[in-house]
Amino acid sequence: MSRFKAVAWDIDGTLIDSEGLHQLALFESSASFGVDLSDLPPQAFRGVHALDVWKTLEPRFPKAVERQAWLSVIERRYVSQAGGLPLSPGALETVRALAAKGVLQACVSNSGRAIVDANLDALCIRDTIAFSISLDDVSTGKPNPEPFLEAARRFGLPPAAVVAVEDSAAGALSARDAGLYVVGYAPGGASLDCDRLIASLPELLALFD
Repeated sequence: MSRFKAVAWDIDGTLIDSEGLHQLALFESSASFGVDLSDLPPQAFRGVHALDVWKTLEPRFPKAVERQAWLSVIERRYVSQAGGLPLSPGALETVRALAAKGVLQACVSNSGRAIVDANLDALCIRDTIAFSISLDDVSTGKPNPEPFLEAARRFGLPPAAVVAVEDSAAGALSARDAGLYVVGYAPGGASLDCDRLIASLPELLALFD
């Protein structure tokens, strides 16, 4: 019997291929305030939550631009296009197979609530997961351990009994510092600080055999 009882999924880049849309929404929204971000490399803020993105970019914006106004534009642009996002290969099948095994599941994201809900709708897993945690539900996002500590608390389980699945360095660090077993999802072979590295999501099922 597996020592693991639950899975805490990252969403962006793990369950759903959304990093491109995040960057597009960031670039287009910033341009609407007169700020050109075309010099940034692709996925410049992968795994970084919006408040930290703003801290980095704020000096490039006119003083009159407020953070919340900028965030609201980004969220509206993202949500309006999220319905067509492709799922990561094997994502839905893996979530359903874990549910069939009786494994508790939740989503733990660094995105705001509106974006998390749009992603969950695109994934069609609201009836499968126990809950979701967004950046709006915690005082500090990843790489701080708070989001995953909160997930373990809501599961009613010790952190060591929960598997975190992450594709970013910030997410993996958050889960590790919270005491979860960290599975790094790296289909392209990238290196992550994790307990186990997988190239495809169905590989996760072996932990629950």
